[in-house]
Amino acid sequence: MVRLRRMENTVYRQLANHLDRLPGGFPSTPDGVELNILRRLFTEPEARLACRLTLIPETTRVVAYRCGLAEDTAATMLETMWHKGLILKHAPTGKLPRYMASQFVVGIWEFQVNRLDPELVADMAAYIPVLFDADAWRQAPQMRTIPVNRSIDPKLPVLPHEAAATLIHTKDHFVISPCICRKEQRMAGHGCDGPLEACISFGDAGSYFLKSGIGRPVDRQTVMDLFERADRAGLVLQPSNSRDPEWICCCCGCCCGVLRTLKTYPKPADLVAAPFAARLTAGSCTGCGICLGRCQMGALTLTDKTVQLNRHRCIGCGLCVSTCPTGALRLFRKPRPQQPRVPANMATALLRTAWKRRKIGPFRVAAEIGKSQRDRYLSSRRSKIKALEKDQPR
Repeated sequence: MVRLRRMENTVYRQLANHLDRLPGGFPSTPDGVELNILRRLFTEPEARLACRLTLIPETTRVVAYRCGLAEDTAATMLETMWHKGLILKHAPTGKLPRYMASQFVVGIWEFQVNRLDPELVADMAAYIPVLFDADAWRQAPQMRTIPVNRSIDPKLPVLPHEAAATLIHTKDHFVISPCICRKEQRMAGHGCDGPLEACISFGDAGSYFLKSGIGRPVDRQTVMDLFERADRAGLVLQPSNSRDPEWICCCCGCCCGVLRTLKTYPKPADLVAAPFAARLTAGSCTGCGICLGRCQMGALTLTDKTVQLNRHRCIGCGLCVSTCPTGALRLFRKPRPQQPRVPANMATALLRTAWKRRKIGPFRVAAEIGKSQRDRYLSSRRSKIKALEKDQPR
């Protein structure tokens, strides 16, 4: 029994190390809580198969060859793991599906929104402070902050990827799904009464949420309405960190794992990717205090009936601006040296994150590509040999 347990720990430790080599990381802890999370999500055979997947999409035949599995067995396992949100799948119309590894956050964890239970939520709550790497996030964040629509002054220079309304007009298909962070916190007896359906996905991410039954398809106007509700509820808009985002989340400082962690730092402004920040004209402030409850970072305080703004805590979300009755709070564009570098797409963003975490380099990329090409050739050759053997008369 002890030997079996030791073997099980080895399998999940291998998977943990594999996930830590992916862009988002999966660091170890002294008490091994990360292994508990993996045991709850993956069976041992699934853990072994996941360790053999890479960031290069590959067909079932290639994965089966690499894992030493029959192709039909591999196909069943891959589909099951995809439905469980443990791996990614790219399935263009008329072509064979291809499977690839998924990082833990943002990735595997967000797909578990319908598989949560109190034990899993408790384990994740203990793990989040370790999972969040402030230095890596500062250099290559997975999310960025854009202002709510009403806070954008028409005279303010705004790039297309910095405005939610402009962003969604570049998209054709929309899927709204529940926020896993808000669901976690409610299950734990905490959190807020913000809207549960608060995550908008596009592309492959939206396809998974739709096909798995987690999300529902909506039109562009419904998304615009959600942005308005998010503004009224005091939610921060956080798209994936690319000029062509795959999702936008409507987040609060009491539920969102990222914002809750950022709040624990003395200078959240130094960690977020945000092109704007708030500026206060003290002489125009009447001390109404409306903005205090809307700031998710505690950047605003009320002293002698006048609001004080701590610029080191402002993340440029615009929530204080959109409801300021006198216009004392306004957004301004940060100087060019402080402007975040926004990758063109998610692939570039993930590579940048992996590079900054020193988990990838030219030699590893070349090795991964070479291994994939080798396995594609050998798996194809094996299939041809089997076909010839089958056709030969007995």
